[in-house]
Amino acid sequence: MRTTKSYPLDNPEQFKKQLFAWSRQFDEITWLDSNNYQQENSSFDALLAVQAFTALKTDYHQAFDQLQEYQETTKDWIFGYLSYELKNDVERLTSKNFDGLRFPDLYFFQPQKIIQVKGNTAEFHYLRMVDDEMDGDFAEVLDLEERGESKEEGLRNEKISPRISKKEYLQKVHNMLEHIQRGDIYEANFCQEFYAENCQIQPSAVFSRLNEISGSPFATFLKLEQHYLLCASPERYLKKTGSKILSQPIKGTARRAENKEEDLEISQALANDPKEISENVMIVDLVRNDLSKIAKKGSVNVDELCKVYTFKQVHQLISTISAQLEDGIPAVETLRATFPMGSMTGAPKISAMKIIEELEETKRGLYSGAVGYFTPNGDFDFNVVIRSILYNAEDRYLSFSVGGAITAQSNPEKEYEECLLKAKAMHDALSN
Repeated sequence: MRTTKSYPLDNPEQFKKQLFAWSRQFDEITWLDSNNYQQENSSFDALLAVQAFTALKTDYHQAFDQLQEYQETTKDWIFGYLSYELKNDVERLTSKNFDGLRFPDLYFFQPQKIIQVKGNTAEFHYLRMVDDEMDGDFAEVLDLEERGESKEEGLRNEKISPRISKKEYLQKVHNMLEHIQRGDIYEANFCQEFYAENCQIQPSAVFSRLNEISGSPFATFLKLEQHYLLCASPERYLKKTGSKILSQPIKGTARRAENKEEDLEISQALANDPKEISENVMIVDLVRNDLSKIAKKGSVNVDELCKVYTFKQVHQLISTISAQLEDGIPAVETLRATFPMGSMTGAPKISAMKIIEELEETKRGLYSGAVGYFTPNGDFDFNVVIRSILYNAEDRYLSFSVGGAITAQSNPEKEYEECLLKAKAMHDALSN
């Protein structure tokens, strides 16, 4: 179905920048960048998919069934996203909060052109209908002058506003703590939205700045019609390689410091913080439970527990859980059984999602959903959509949300400060 051709690269980093600039001509774009983050053990340095041949776009009703049929019918590479609202397909839940972004709940496409950068090689995977364009496209990318993205404007003359005030946020966290004290939940991820209306941005320029600021291993630029995702996620949701499945939830965040000694102290304090560790361990238990639904008996294993990973903006506590998939489980069923990811919901999961819906003011939509791809043989890799800017170019509505895990040990003021720390990269990327 696809023709594959490899090209040697003299300067892979330069080629990546030229390739991303070249991609802007298309209506459907998925750009995945691992930012050379060695610990992530990615299958590629960068992966570009453009120009839809077929597509699936739907609301949450029977969304996973439709995705399974689409994935099994195409038997090809497909790229796209699962929004948080697919929880309503998995469980008897609803979403009635305000939605300024109006993204479809699920959107996947089969690209005509896929280009993978790995080491000093660019690998082109084109559908046969366009494989005569490979050499010309490669030459076009090489000849492309890198555009002056950093000079382009960010947000024009518009103020980013919080959907709720600090006072309201603190009150809602107190309400969440009351649920925890009553035993309704042990932990829940509570998020708040920042937004701008009637605004205009150059999405690719803002993404380039966000990616430069964050350098995250699951960075993603997504353009599907008028809908854009500019994502600097450090978190993997779920990866499938053959029968092996891997999840890497993040819970626990601390700031970076310019002074090396202070930065090391902050990192070590995070590694030994009882509150952050308890947050992480609760989600590890939830992920183990989710994976056990689809895994071979006795195969679920915690490979790493609460390891500190360091990124440009923050230190994070990350755990790694793996399992062997039970025979006969379809690839999409693996996602359905574990969605939404525990790091963005809480424990117990269904109770947490109900309380989240009650206390949050906006629909999460693609935020705290997942972006990724399926390969022709049914392998997949999906991130968690956090540290992300979402933009509807037609409605000129921009949004980003941030949140954190609320547990019995949470201090509302400190939780608010953590939100602002996570929001900093998005604010900075949007500043002129």
